[in-house]
Amino acid sequence: MNTPSTPVKKTPRPLPKANVYMDTSPFWEAAQQRRLVIQRCPKTGRFQFFPRPGSVFSGRRDTVWTEVSGNGTLYSWTVTRSAWPGHEDRTPYICAYVELPEGVRILCNLFNTDGVELSIGMPVKLYWEVLENGTLYPAFQPA
Repeated sequence: MNTPSTPVKKTPRPLPKANVYMDTSPFWEAAQQRRLVIQRCPKTGRFQFFPRPGSVFSGRRDTVWTEVSGNGTLYSWTVTRSAWPGHEDRTPYICAYVELPEGVRILCNLFNTDGVELSIGMPVKLYWEVLENGTLYPAFQPA
C-alpha cells in the first residue's frame, strides 16, 4: 500500500557572517569586492588559512590580510550527493581542497565541472559564487 509522503522541509542555506572572535570581517569585506585575502604573518612572511586571531607561526596577533591571485591546484575533492542542511537543492556538488601557491589549502566548492575531468594537481582558478542575498562567496573552477 502506498501512502503519500510528507514533503521534506527545506532548511535555508546558512549565509556567511564575520566571526567576532577571529575578526574575519576583512575576509568577507574583500570578497564583496571580488578579492581573495588571506592572513600573512609579518614576522615570518608565511600565510595561514583559515583565519585565526594570531599567527600560528609566531604567536603574535599582528597578522596582515594580503590579497592573493586566486590561482591554485586541486589537492583533493569529493562529489557530495547527500547534502548537509541548507544545501539539498545543490546536489550533487563538488567539495574540494585547493592548494594556493602561498602554501595554504582552502576548503571550497568547485564550479563549472561535472567532476569527470578532475585530477589531483590540476590548475584551478578563483570563481565567485553569488549567494541568495547577493553575498559573494569564494569558490574555484578548472583553469
